[in-house]
Amino acid sequence: MFDPADRGQFLNLAGLAEGSLIVIALAGGWWVGVPPLETLRWDGRDLALGAAAALPIFALFLLGHRFPVGPLLRIKRFLIEMLGPSLAACRWYDLVLLAVLAGVSEEALFRGFLQRWLERELGLAGGLCLASVAFGLAHVITPTYAALATIAGVYLGMLLHISPSPNLLVPIVTHALYDYLAFLVVVRSYRQEQQANRPEPASDAESSDRD
Repeated sequence: MFDPADRGQFLNLAGLAEGSLIVIALAGGWWVGVPPLETLRWDGRDLALGAAAALPIFALFLLGHRFPVGPLLRIKRFLIEMLGPSLAACRWYDLVLLAVLAGVSEEALFRGFLQRWLERELGLAGGLCLASVAFGLAHVITPTYAALATIAGVYLGMLLHISPSPNLLVPIVTHALYDYLAFLVVVRSYRQEQQANRPEPASDAESSDRD
């Protein structure tokens, strides 16, 4: 049985899930002739662009997490209750690894393979829209979360083309950095709630009364 507070189990499960996305991306890309990592190249400017592009969406996440109104409260509760125990059990470098793995695998699948394939078949706008919808459907935690993920997919898809020639490095860095920062926020919120719910130790006077 899966124990959410078991660091090893969580990391193995997350690694298997994200790793399977890379396999799907490579297999799908081979099948239709669109290598998912073909546009990935090192570029210091694009690395900086990707890092900077993570800040606006993280700021929006932080705002929604700090002031969760309406359906955002349900998302916050899901993140804290379902992911909080597992993320809190991880070391900081585990969270970095998870964020990078998610950034590489999900961007390889949805931007490197799916979006580029659909752009080839339907044009830039059609490919961007359909790949973003697929990205949203892959994140159906709640209907609102899926809608927000679709919007994020559009944003990440546009980042693929922000440079003169497409570079998958940009959305990978944005995705990975955003995930890492969001992980830290969820861990902090979870630990704060655990601390608040922890029974206070009895005072000396109360102990004496019981004795």
